[in-house]
Amino acid sequence: MDSQKIPATVITGFLGAGKTTLVRNLLATANGKRIALIINEFGDLGVDGDVLAGCGDETCTKDDIIELTNGCICCTVADDFIPTITKLMESDRRPDHIVIETSGLALPQPLVNAFNWPEIREQVTVDGVVTVVDAAAIADGRFADDHDAVNAQRREDEALDHESPLEELFGDQVGCADIVVLNKVDLVPAESLVTIEGQVRDSSERRLKIIHSGKGNLPGADVLLGLGVGTEKDMANRQSHHELHHADGHEHDHDEFESFVVAGGAVSNPENMANRLRDIIETHDVLRVKGFVEVAGKDMRMVVQAVGRRVEIYFDRDWQTDEARTSKLVVIGLHDMDADVIGKEIKAALV
Repeated sequence: MDSQKIPATVITGFLGAGKTTLVRNLLATANGKRIALIINEFGDLGVDGDVLAGCGDETCTKDDIIELTNGCICCTVADDFIPTITKLMESDRRPDHIVIETSGLALPQPLVNAFNWPEIREQVTVDGVVTVVDAAAIADGRFADDHDAVNAQRREDEALDHESPLEELFGDQVGCADIVVLNKVDLVPAESLVTIEGQVRDSSERRLKIIHSGKGNLPGADVLLGLGVGTEKDMANRQSHHELHHADGHEHDHDEFESFVVAGGAVSNPENMANRLRDIIETHDVLRVKGFVEVAGKDMRMVVQAVGRRVEIYFDRDWQTDEARTSKLVVIGLHDMDADVIGKEIKAALV
């Protein structure tokens, strides 16, 4: 890797895999290195950026965090991403390292290819692509063990799409990775990890380095930063379903997903709220819920992160004096979810 160029690390992974938690740990272990964050969220409420801004790391201030919201970074490279990188390069406080946290919907290949654009290729290089994989989700059957059997069932069932967009996203994210962080291994039986690793490796044509991660055991900056890969020069070896579909006249589209924000009042019983959210997610076509809630009688803001049946709630910081105390949750789901019904049920849980 060219030592004169600023290294950039791309953190990708499916919705709720644990990317933001991983980035927080990178900041905490950066040893004074000035890191600029580019965060691409799907949804109107910038939850992840706000969580990271409150992490308390002195080397990463709000000015170092740039949010690209409600527009997939792989689809807005020319309009959003290139100008953002250019702005960073023109800053008086140039970063030592750039970390890009993509949305769960982003294809990493178009983003990495953007580093070959004339505007940035002389100044920035891709240090590496880190893909975060939810081991517990795979163990729960989110991605089937026998892909041939699934494809055979799909061909015989006219009600199913010919190929699942979620599986394509997963395949593209793993296929572009330099390192895969197999997260939430503490939630998976040890005997299942070999099978899960095999599924992950089958999604890449290259030999993957896989790191296990779980609560209290996250890889830090010394492991994930400074890889020196120069990934943008090695894209021919990184498979992409997206490119194959374009060759057949298909377009990459996120119309399969939609998001909306639910606002509510102070919550009196957070555990009861979490249980109700868990039931709502299981009942409806909801992929993820994330946001902040006000807890009655508390001066601290509560973070809500929910994917599948796992609902995490925790206090992250005090409410600021100029900040409106309110409860707001972003709901991300499939395009045919009943947003009106889901919104009413979630609003009823925010009490």
